[in-house]
Amino acid sequence: MSQVVEHLAELTGYRDRDVLDVTLVGALRDMLRPSCVAIYRSVGDGASARWLTRAKQRADDPAASADPLWAELETLPLLSDYPLRVACMRRAEIISRLPAPGSAAALAVFPVSNEREVVGVLEIDTAHILSPEHVRLVGGILRVYRNFQGLLDYSERDTLTGLLNRKTFDDTFMRSAAALQNSNDDGFGELSERRTTAASHAWLAVIDIDHFKNVNDNFGHLIGDEVLLLLSRLMRTCFRTHDQLYRFGGEEFVVLLRAREASDAAGAFERLRATVAAYAFPQVGHVTESVGFSAVRASDTPSGAFERADKCVYHAKQTGRNRVSSHADLVAQGVFTDGERISDVELF
Repeated sequence: MSQVVEHLAELTGYRDRDVLDVTLVGALRDMLRPSCVAIYRSVGDGASARWLTRAKQRADDPAASADPLWAELETLPLLSDYPLRVACMRRAEIISRLPAPGSAAALAVFPVSNEREVVGVLEIDTAHILSPEHVRLVGGILRVYRNFQGLLDYSERDTLTGLLNRKTFDDTFMRSAAALQNSNDDGFGELSERRTTAASHAWLAVIDIDHFKNVNDNFGHLIGDEVLLLLSRLMRTCFRTHDQLYRFGGEEFVVLLRAREASDAAGAFERLRATVAAYAFPQVGHVTESVGFSAVRASDTPSGAFERADKCVYHAKQTGRNRVSSHADLVAQGVFTDGERISDVELF
């Protein structure tokens, strides 16, 4: 019992999701002595959905490994390649497989859920099928894990939209910037096992709803909140699972993503702009947004990259709104220079 308590204390002692998954895997390895234990999360949609390894540790591994959060989806295994995991998620129940003839390994697959849905699985390979006591032990630990994830969501996410909040931005940004300093580093250090298939860069965009003050003034704040909520849903449909989406407050949003070329990043932001402009918001009608983006540099601070993107939003609003502005393009055009600053003026 003391060993379980110690592992639970360690499990809930971190505020980092990556470390939390690694700690969970390590705790189960120490308690059950399996040949392998791993957490897999479903990413992507439909037939193209994939398995992302959040943490995996074999009996003789000195430390857990994981896929980088920025991994290209096409490098990850398809959900359909692992039907036992898929069945576990769909049924939301534990599935056990006895050792196959000639095999010394049994397999137990547990659903991993958040407060709303099953999002992945925990897989445990053992020499013998897990005893009922061990199944209850793993189930109890997963409940603690789920509850703690819920607390992290509460502290890290915007209560209205469910997007990440401003408090989480600096840490994620610094990981991305650090990854750019070494092309062989994905920003997750020793946890990484699979690298991205091609060189990519990080891009930061600032998104501001045009004339949002008029929405609140003319329709009320409840309708304004509905616009913000619907916009956050449109953002989720336009970006990939591993792109980082934030609400900074009011009508201001931020996106941090990886793309190989500036044209790829511009295409993603233009897709969002066009999607929002074409959407008919209830009671309000059509709403537009101005977007500014910049490449993230290896030496960047969060405030430095944000200011460059914010300058581009300012320029987009000055030149007509409902458009995407690139910092590199505006510098090349001589609109402003890298060292130029603008005043903190909000345009509505």
